[in-house]
Amino acid sequence: MPIFDFLSGQFIDVIAWTDDTRDTVVWRFERQGHEIKYGAKLTVREGQAAVFVHEGVLADVFAPGLYMLETNNMPVMTSLQHWDHGFRSPFKSEVYFVSTVRFADLKWGTRNPIMTRDPEFGPVRLRAFGSYTMRVADPGRFMTEIVGTDGEFTTDEISFQIRNIIVQAVSRTLAGSPIPVLDMAANTADLGKLVAAAIAPTMAEYGLAIPELYIENISLPPAVEAALDKRTSMGLVGDLGQFTRFSAAEAMTRAAAQPGGGGAMGAGVGAGLGMAMAGQLGQAGPWGAAPAGPVAPSPPPPPVERVWHIAENGATRGPFSRAALGRMAADGGLTRATLVWTAGQDGWQAAGDIAELAQLFTVMPPPPPPPVAG
Repeated sequence: MPIFDFLSGQFIDVIAWTDDTRDTVVWRFERQGHEIKYGAKLTVREGQAAVFVHEGVLADVFAPGLYMLETNNMPVMTSLQHWDHGFRSPFKSEVYFVSTVRFADLKWGTRNPIMTRDPEFGPVRLRAFGSYTMRVADPGRFMTEIVGTDGEFTTDEISFQIRNIIVQAVSRTLAGSPIPVLDMAANTADLGKLVAAAIAPTMAEYGLAIPELYIENISLPPAVEAALDKRTSMGLVGDLGQFTRFSAAEAMTRAAAQPGGGGAMGAGVGAGLGMAMAGQLGQAGPWGAAPAGPVAPSPPPPPVERVWHIAENGATRGPFSRAALGRMAADGGLTRATLVWTAGQDGWQAAGDIAELAQLFTVMPPPPPPPVAG
């Protein structure tokens, strides 16, 4: 290289970084021999921070702005000050640019189910997944704790660790939450805020912040979801006996309307379905005879006993069955003013305002008789 080109390169130096990627968090400014010249201009744009590392030690962190590196207290040396070393300065400095913008649409999810105890269904397994945003809040701490000497650090290198921290907090939050499984979909925003607050101290130790964390879905195992679908279908059907008779009548109509079936085939299918329906209706005797008596309807499924939670002194207790609440009412541990809640109820209500529980306070033993005089 001609001596003129070398000297002209020593009198001007511009240090800047323009990022066209969406996942680069840290980028090291590359210079031959890591030599930063006296009087160099450092440009730090909005959404960036510049970290100076001099002789292996973090020297300074620069916020957005334009800086002239010419003061004597800067850890920046020029090779022109050391002619006796043959234009090679023994003072080396490195500049790392750190992106402080939010990195969005980062995914998290539970790899294994979370065991939790639901007040209605008992022990259940839950899965959850969602997304979060991440940003560097403390560039100096982030460099010393995570990046080190990595010249190009991306979100993929830290997302796995953050995902583990989030899943651990989600597991603790869901396992300790008193919210029933069927009501968790309506409380995902509050649960996400609880998880974000739980992981904030750990993220701060890395120099990171999680501005947003979303729980997109909380799901049950497929077998449990299938059972819930059957339970919902039974609720929509209503009277099972009436539904069976209606289905048999529809089947007879479709069989008779089949094209090309012929009178004999249609009659045979219709007769077979008619006999099946007659057996369901409890008919005795030949086809066409009057029913022997009224058909007893099928008994409905037993009702699911509701359980209740009690709010006292800013904390909740429960769940308790109605029988347990009756014993508490007899002992004075439950009054009409006690706030209670159960699944499907709109907020906390006083026990005396709920018809099902108000009976517990009316069924009281009469006063004892007076003692018999001796």
